[in-house]
Amino acid sequence: MSTLLLSLKNRIRRTSLLNRLPKRGHVRSIKAKKNILAGLLIKGGSIVISLFLVPLTIHYINPTQYGIWITLSSIIGWFSFFDIGFGHGLRNKFAESVATGNYKQARIYISTTYAIISIIIGTVLCLFFFINPFLNWSRILNAPLDMDRELSLLTLIVFVFFCLQFILQLITTVLTANQEPAKASLYLFLANLISALIIFVLTKTTSGNLIYLGVAYSSVPVVVLFLSTIWFYGYSKEYKIFAPALKYVKFSYTKDLMGLGIKFFLLQIAGIVLYQTSNIIIAQLFGPDEVTPYNIAFKYFSVITMILGIIITPFWSAYTEAWVKKDVIWIKNVFKKQQKLWFGLVLLTAIMIAVSNVVYRLWVGGEIVVPLSLSIIIGSYVLVNAWNMIYALFFNGVGKIKLQLYTSILDMILHIPLAIYLGKRLGPAGVILSVVILCSLNMIWAVIQFNKIINNKATGIWNQ
Repeated sequence: MSTLLLSLKNRIRRTSLLNRLPKRGHVRSIKAKKNILAGLLIKGGSIVISLFLVPLTIHYINPTQYGIWITLSSIIGWFSFFDIGFGHGLRNKFAESVATGNYKQARIYISTTYAIISIIIGTVLCLFFFINPFLNWSRILNAPLDMDRELSLLTLIVFVFFCLQFILQLITTVLTANQEPAKASLYLFLANLISALIIFVLTKTTSGNLIYLGVAYSSVPVVVLFLSTIWFYGYSKEYKIFAPALKYVKFSYTKDLMGLGIKFFLLQIAGIVLYQTSNIIIAQLFGPDEVTPYNIAFKYFSVITMILGIIITPFWSAYTEAWVKKDVIWIKNVFKKQQKLWFGLVLLTAIMIAVSNVVYRLWVGGEIVVPLSLSIIIGSYVLVNAWNMIYALFFNGVGKIKLQLYTSILDMILHIPLAIYLGKRLGPAGVILSVVILCSLNMIWAVIQFNKIINNKATGIWNQ
């Protein structure tokens, strides 16, 4: 696996397109462009694989089991908030330390984060081992009662691998903080590719089995991230100097990580409620069968989010560096280009909505019907989310997130009752409409805050 990782890394480095990138412009911009192009190549492959996995998985099990699997995955994903914001705190503190040339401090932040996350996740895992036998997963997932034992075992397997992945994925945080998100994306691509191959083999050798599916999806990312961690911290000259070690664990640095990290933690919780409860609400209101059409439409339009993410992700840490060095002109220029990009995504989304029914039939077959109203609502959701992502990336990079935090908490409080109300009247599309309405309001204040900050006129909560 390590040889495969090194081979792919060298191949990307030698790619002629990367070598022909413009050499003029700010070093920060050139680095971002290289990561964007590499990200397009790598994440483009990940997008294709993830889309291929949908019909492959549905046909391996069945639409009802697929809905159960997606709902369970969403619930497990809720536990991502147990990093209490340390991951995002590390991302900013690492970028600041590297920008000022303090590599020892950067290593302390990395080592301390690994230690804290390991303690937290270890505690959570022990509690889950104790609690899981008492949970009725059939009732939680609104699944057939005779599946309870199977779902209990599946949940245990998935959760154990999730906890391991939770710790190991800190290497991707470090890579992204060092303005190299393309390298972080490479391992997601490999995990998706290997998982797809395993599931394809399962379709040829076994009948539909949720346990096998759970192991295939959950174990591969852990193996890939484990080998990646060994490679970067053990053999890469660039990252070996940041390798976590017990002697660099300084719990006195927890306050630095938590100062900003606790805000990111609360934002994570709000984000989970806003963006990862839809599967649960739909499953409870309409049954797991209805989760499948929603997930198919969501996967389809998530291509827009992935494209935007590839392009703007390198700029989080770049914003941090630019802000530390007071390079406001560079920030303004980058932001204008990203706003133009958003309007291009509006046109692309409109085209995707227009051809959605044809794409669904070719992609997953005619047995699963996705209403046009659901496609329109999810397309709108993706665009609203894309606009907010562009602004949130800047706010996150410069650490001005208090207003974002307060509005996200308000959205979190309002979302579930509004989603249930609209869902009962409009069907599954109403559940997503709740997010669209709430997040549309955030588009307004985001523009106001950005202009205040960038023009040095922000005071009070606008500057916190």
